[in-house]
Amino acid sequence: MTPVPAALMCALGVWGLRRDGAMWRDEIVTYDMAHRAPAALWATLHHIDVVHGLYYALMHLWFTAYEAVLGPGGLLGPAFGGAVGRTLGEDVIALRLPSLAAMIAATAGVALLGDLLVGRRTGRWAGIAFALLPPVQQYAQEGRSYALVCALVVWSCHPLVRIAVRTRQEPGRSCRALWAGYTALTLTACLLHEFAVLVLPVHGTALVLGRLPRRTLRTWALTAAGVLAGLAPLALYSTRQSGQLSWLVWPDPLQLLTFAVLAATGIACSRARIRSRGPIGLRALGLPLLLLPTLLLFLLSSAEPAYVDRYVLSYTAGFALLAGAALARLLRPAGEEGQSGARLRRRALALALVVVGLLPVDVRLRMPVSRVDDATAVARAVRALAGPGDGLLFLPARRRVWVAAHPDTYRDLRDLALRRDPAASGTLYGTERSGDAVSDRMLTTPTGRIVVVGDGPGGPDDPNDQEIAKRTTLRDAFTLCRSRTVHGGWVALYARTGPECGAQGERR
Repeated sequence: MTPVPAALMCALGVWGLRRDGAMWRDEIVTYDMAHRAPAALWATLHHIDVVHGLYYALMHLWFTAYEAVLGPGGLLGPAFGGAVGRTLGEDVIALRLPSLAAMIAATAGVALLGDLLVGRRTGRWAGIAFALLPPVQQYAQEGRSYALVCALVVWSCHPLVRIAVRTRQEPGRSCRALWAGYTALTLTACLLHEFAVLVLPVHGTALVLGRLPRRTLRTWALTAAGVLAGLAPLALYSTRQSGQLSWLVWPDPLQLLTFAVLAATGIACSRARIRSRGPIGLRALGLPLLLLPTLLLFLLSSAEPAYVDRYVLSYTAGFALLAGAALARLLRPAGEEGQSGARLRRRALALALVVVGLLPVDVRLRMPVSRVDDATAVARAVRALAGPGDGLLFLPARRRVWVAAHPDTYRDLRDLALRRDPAASGTLYGTERSGDAVSDRMLTTPTGRIVVVGDGPGGPDDPNDQEIAKRTTLRDAFTLCRSRTVHGGWVALYARTGPECGAQGERR
């Protein structure tokens, strides 16, 4: 039953996993943090990104093991050409494999959950529906924590459903092992990403709708309180770093549309006749899982913007359960409950058209333009415009994260603003000199040329002293020679005088 959905997810995940070697800024942060020494990683988390600390630690262990096997000096390194010895831009497979594995596990979990709640056909169709969803395919191919969190949330539902069944069928039997498993899965999901805590109202709602005994509800309440207590230290400390969400303003319209379509379709699917096996019905779990985390995050965003669809990615599992039940009924074998072969064929054709309609989206997800930016394209533009010894500026400074993807591209350039690099300063982007010092270094760069890498014209202008000094000095003392716009970035060559613009031809 589960091999088919899991195999489908594996095939979809492997397809285009490398994505032409392109990666976006958040993945680069993962790679950088996972390759820092534990002491340096710990020092960084004191200042920023503590909410992802557990994920970075796990990725550090993963890369250590991966390099020990497939690295240049690893057990199988020579046989595979020492793939890990190259830069991240040349090989990103290792970065994304954990997410792919997690999403395969999530797909299997959805399929098994459908089986537990309703039956084998529902489970199979739920797993297939889950694997086909574009958000699922997207985050199966990203080196971030969201696929792993989604898998843990899905699997945390399993012990809860089994507890409900055992409580109804064998009231006197102990459920301690199941409660322990539920606690471990839920708490781990929350420690990987704090907004996973929004699954607790989903579980509580499912238990209430299942009319479980008060004793079970009390035990769940105490367990949920334990999860919250375990999360509290991280949540309290992370409030010191709340400025990390300052980039959030209003939800992305495409993300809103995706959720609205899935929510409306899921509600429509819930109207199908569904015969649940146990006290927790498929609707009692599927609808809250589809709707509650996102709606609660919307409510939170009314006070402070916090909504991004990947923060509550598990809503896709709720939709898949409801869609799986509806598909199992619509596509039940011919002759069962009056289902004719012709009607079955028509519905199968409609389903096939939906799958074909998703194909353009699936293809785009395998292309670099499907993400916010492309550090590989930025590196190519830098190589084309820069010459050895040229000055280098990042506008804004946080775009320095692109260096970690292709350090060789930037090695012969002089980062005029950098005071301490990211690892040494315990930050994501390094620390910069004062505005006056940056301006002086710009005016005295030996080649008289500066390569500027950043968001480009029209991007937001950071108001700090360093960024003002960069913009002002470029405007007053330099001439724009050439520029290239790439996906998510802009690279330009500036010079003190016109002749210096042609002192180094473009390198191709």
